[in-house]
Amino acid sequence: MHDDRQLIEERLSRALRERLRPAIYGAAVPLDIQVWHAPGEPVSPAEALAQTYDKAEIGQPWGPSWGTAWFKFSGQVPAEWAGSEIEAVIDLGFSGGPGFSAEGLVHTTSGRPLKGLHPRQTYAPLSILGPDGTAASAGDHIEFYVEAAANPEIPLDNAYAKTDIGAGLGDHPIYHLTRADLAIFNAEVWDLILDLEALDSLQRELSIQEPRRKEILRALSRSLDALDYEDVAGTATAARAELAEVLSRPAHASAHQLSAVGHAHIDSAWLWPLRETRRKVARTVSNVATLAEEYPELVFAFSQAQQHAWVKENYPEVWERLKKAVAEGHIVPVGGMWVESDTNLPGSEALARQFVHGKRFFLDEYGIDTQEVWLPDSFGYTAALPQLVKLSGSKWFLTQKISWNKENKFPHHTFWWEGLDGTRVFTHFPPIDTYNSDLSGRELAHAQRNFAENGAATRSLVPFGYGDGGGGPTREFVATARRVANLEASPKVTIESPTEFFAAAEEEYREHAPVWSGELYLEIHRATYTSQAKTKQGNRRTEHLLREAELWSAAAVVAGKLDAYPYEDLDRLWKVALLHQFHDILPGSSISWVHREAEATYAAVAEELNAIIAKAQQALAGSGSSPIVFNAAPHARNGVAGLGAGVATVDGQDVTVENGVIDNGRIRVTVDERGLITSLYDVEAGREVIAPGAVGNLLQLHVDTPNHWDAWDVDSFYKNNVRDVTEVDSVDFSVADGVATVVVKRSFNRSTVTQTLRVRPGTKRVDIETEMDWHESEKFLKAAYPVDVHADRSASETQFGHIFRPTHQNTSWDAAKFEIAAHRWVHVGEPGYGVAVVNDSTYGHDINRTAREDGGTTTTIRTSLIRAPRFPDPKTDQGVHVVNHALVVGAGIGEAIEEGYRINLPERIVTGSGSVAPIVAVDNDNVIVEAVKLADDQSGDVVVRLYESSGGRSRATVTPSFATASVEEVDLLERPLADRDLNDNGVSFELRPFQILTLRFKRA
Repeated sequence: MHDDRQLIEERLSRALRERLRPAIYGAAVPLDIQVWHAPGEPVSPAEALAQTYDKAEIGQPWGPSWGTAWFKFSGQVPAEWAGSEIEAVIDLGFSGGPGFSAEGLVHTTSGRPLKGLHPRQTYAPLSILGPDGTAASAGDHIEFYVEAAANPEIPLDNAYAKTDIGAGLGDHPIYHLTRADLAIFNAEVWDLILDLEALDSLQRELSIQEPRRKEILRALSRSLDALDYEDVAGTATAARAELAEVLSRPAHASAHQLSAVGHAHIDSAWLWPLRETRRKVARTVSNVATLAEEYPELVFAFSQAQQHAWVKENYPEVWERLKKAVAEGHIVPVGGMWVESDTNLPGSEALARQFVHGKRFFLDEYGIDTQEVWLPDSFGYTAALPQLVKLSGSKWFLTQKISWNKENKFPHHTFWWEGLDGTRVFTHFPPIDTYNSDLSGRELAHAQRNFAENGAATRSLVPFGYGDGGGGPTREFVATARRVANLEASPKVTIESPTEFFAAAEEEYREHAPVWSGELYLEIHRATYTSQAKTKQGNRRTEHLLREAELWSAAAVVAGKLDAYPYEDLDRLWKVALLHQFHDILPGSSISWVHREAEATYAAVAEELNAIIAKAQQALAGSGSSPIVFNAAPHARNGVAGLGAGVATVDGQDVTVENGVIDNGRIRVTVDERGLITSLYDVEAGREVIAPGAVGNLLQLHVDTPNHWDAWDVDSFYKNNVRDVTEVDSVDFSVADGVATVVVKRSFNRSTVTQTLRVRPGTKRVDIETEMDWHESEKFLKAAYPVDVHADRSASETQFGHIFRPTHQNTSWDAAKFEIAAHRWVHVGEPGYGVAVVNDSTYGHDINRTAREDGGTTTTIRTSLIRAPRFPDPKTDQGVHVVNHALVVGAGIGEAIEEGYRINLPERIVTGSGSVAPIVAVDNDNVIVEAVKLADDQSGDVVVRLYESSGGRSRATVTPSFATASVEEVDLLERPLADRDLNDNGVSFELRPFQILTLRFKRA
């Protein structure tokens, strides 16, 4: 037989494009159209429906960017269509893909939301277009509204082009209404298309020699022969009959088993503002609830408690449908987090609270204790996560993002992930390599071939549906799932919940699954540690303000100095902070609108939290005129106990400045005429810290033009083009109040930098405040600290501990970590000596070492200060920024931890009458108090969260300042895990390396 494969495939492609898809709808009648254009931000349905509408027509321009138009459609259903399947077909002028173009939400005449519209879902069935969402019939008059969102298409295929689309409301219409009809839906034609597409996509994945491929090709050819293009609807049944036999053949007994889960990954903000996400969620949930009525097998995984809460707050009718769908098992809450957050950048307690608020919402609203953590699209995963997953009461973890690795293919798809404390969580990466699957033959075949555990395990998960911008599964996807459920040469596909998948996968593989230890570092999107500096600074400051607000409020209430703990305010403010840790907000990869709003929100949150803190501290300090210093850090500072308040004392000799040399008796710092540190001598250790021939606090400017994804990526070749910024406008030395100060001003290109170096009495650090008036484009500014330390690894603070990363590039895995994330500190050391760099708001670093001619090794720590990407916000970080760092010498890990808290929790001075004892005291500096608060159930119990910080085993006793009736160990949601014994009003324990312990004290 001659090879006519290409002939048949091309014939089919044209038939689908030109003959079949246009025949899905038959006879049609136009709807009458009226419109009201909202003048600014979206309004409620009640307000919109009360407006005066103008007559409109097909071709009507509408919607400036981000604008809203309300269309009113009405018409008479032809009586002669009785017995036909009838739908309203609305095309708002869709251009891009679902979630990235115009979107609509169908409402009844009373304003009740019914169903979403997007480029792949343009219909509303007659079954929901009757009065208040009931079924209409042939001969009826129908009337409905569509809230149309003019979300602009921001082109991602050129993700380094400047665009101002993300700035705010536009001025001119960007869409034209294209279609508004009542039409007969030819279900048999639609089914034929899906039959053809399922078989065609399957056969294209088979080798040319396979008989199955040739049998399918022959069937496709016969099916097309059976069609009459002048009567597609009338001959579709005959065409389908030619495909029935090849569609009926079952899958091989050894076929891979795919658990298909409906999904609509909805970014809580990204190429759209937060307010638009609320509408995206309502549209998607409406779609899913409507689809489940037609396809009862549908299971839809819906993560992010924040998005559920938005539905509850803004769309009461959709909320009722959502609750019903959850009760029936069609919509399954997953994830157990407030949002699908970034996990590299949130602080320890913030990441814990993601689970607290997420899981509690699902428990309170649905009675469901979610078991799987669902983070398909975050930009790398901290080694702290496994322990937090377990302490939240969950047991499974899912992501897909590691498949994006650029340098190294991750070796597993189902495995045990071991965290930094040794906790393991059963983990799955869908081998289909997408969280937006269309269940095509290409994707299903890829999942089966790609599955790393083939031969040992048989199951994987596939999330299907339109995502990122929402939309979710369509009827085409669910109907395709039916066709490929048990099809020869294809994996077996079963629609089921993530819980069903994980339970079966773990049962099959738990004893033999491999183990991956440590962080899941993503080998792409490394610039998200730096982009949008003000968003990151707002997050860091908010996290520490929340710590203080809880600590001092709890202390004041327990001491009887404050009547009420601000439960509701703190709950609300925590949720605001957690929302902004979403994986396209905190990483800095959203449009300018999002980050402009974030900056304003952080400012408002800071104002509220500072007021809460001031009220509690004043209550604790009492009346009087003495300066009382409050120390929210977990360590004593200047004579004031950690978590307490008192009169500060400063020890140490006077600081002197002479000929550019600053001396406080412990360190001696030399700053040259360029404002650079040429020497940093540790007097106590008797050693020079700055590497020979090098200078410290050197600003380095790189050209930064990644190949893709401007805000997300920094590519390794950025290091090839670097300029040392040594030009100086002025260098001024001074001493005041015992502190030596050097002010260095520099100008370069279109920017200026003013750095203030300070050396204080009794310290072994140089504090560096950097003010940048930044006006660069596609540049990356770093500060370098080359130190004379032989370190083959660096330590970086992460949540509830620290991790080590290599300073060398022995393997491709090592080389890929050329930019790393750290929280408050990084540390390098050799036996007996170390150096730390601490910060108050930066996250990105690179640390490497070089050999010198003298045989020594220079280890260079570089902090990433600021970038200037063009997309998606062309004005990223333009303007003034102030960040603080400190170079700490002779430091071990303990000193790095202590200095990291110091720079992020500055002392507060309140006039009062006396000292305030710490609400709890810990007798081991390695055991860190991360949070002190009153219990969320408003019982008045005191909750204390601690962790072992050194990476070793630590014994400690925690002693509260208040009388205690009992104490128990609890999980993150403050549920009992174990009773603990009280001994003289304290509780003693031993912690394993990096173990988190949460204690709940019941007051006597």
